[in-house]
Amino acid sequence: MLVLVAPGQGAQTPGFLTPWLDLPGAADRLAAWSDAIGLDLVHYGTQADADAIRDTAVAQPLLVAAGLLSATALGDVSPGAVAGHSVGEITATAFAGVLSEEAALGFVRKRGLGMAEAAAVTPTGMAALLGGEPETVLPHLEKLGLTPANVNGAGQIVAAGTAEQLAALEADKPEGVRRVVALKVAGAFHTHHMSPAVASLGEAAKALTIADPKLTYVSNADGRAVTSGQEIVDRLVNQVSNPVRWDLCMETFTQLGATALIELCPGGTLTGLAKRAMPGVKTVALKTPADLDAARALIAEHASA
Repeated sequence: MLVLVAPGQGAQTPGFLTPWLDLPGAADRLAAWSDAIGLDLVHYGTQADADAIRDTAVAQPLLVAAGLLSATALGDVSPGAVAGHSVGEITATAFAGVLSEEAALGFVRKRGLGMAEAAAVTPTGMAALLGGEPETVLPHLEKLGLTPANVNGAGQIVAAGTAEQLAALEADKPEGVRRVVALKVAGAFHTHHMSPAVASLGEAAKALTIADPKLTYVSNADGRAVTSGQEIVDRLVNQVSNPVRWDLCMETFTQLGATALIELCPGGTLTGLAKRAMPGVKTVALKTPADLDAARALIAEHASA
């Protein structure tokens, strides 16, 4: 069984969309999306520097656009399940047919703007803890006033909170944690700091045309397969101030019988987690169009099976 997943914020790097625009029709699609949402995705995906694409209001639409471009480039693919990490869930909703591509990009633009505004209230951020056991790490984060915003599995938990709380974490790591790595994001996402964005996103969701998913859609709120399009969108709204449980998503993939996983552009993070938490599962990360042949071979292998 093949799983298709989409990465979240922090996966973007300067110029990462440049090679993808050489594919037939890609530049035109990106230009049309840029006009529709009022953001020059071509510029930010090819010319902007790291600071510019770290901006939440830019990074989120850019990531969804990249995921959709790379999904189209795969050709005919019908995975056994689809999921996304954080903002990658919006990419997954479009691929699963819950939202149109245009609606998904308009929604993520409003999400990014709302979360950027919420992040501007207090200096906050996120940091990945590498190593350590959850039963040790989670109480330590609570002691420091931090939130386990992403429980990613494979020995990785992402803490989120104020700059002062993250500095305290760096100085006082939980037992067993080897490193604390600051993430390239501009706020404490998936925490109460993002609560102001929930109301505005809820209003935006009322205008969406929603369909039930045509594929098995695994929610990162709890790893559960959700069959109602309306429930999926409701979860997208609440997701911005609640933790991501990618560990539970991977448990569900395993229970569904996953044997392969393809991560859409800009791939690498989720395949890395899968290699550690889902041993024996074949993985392909779409970083550039050079990775498409390997992904298509994996798709063909599963189609014939």
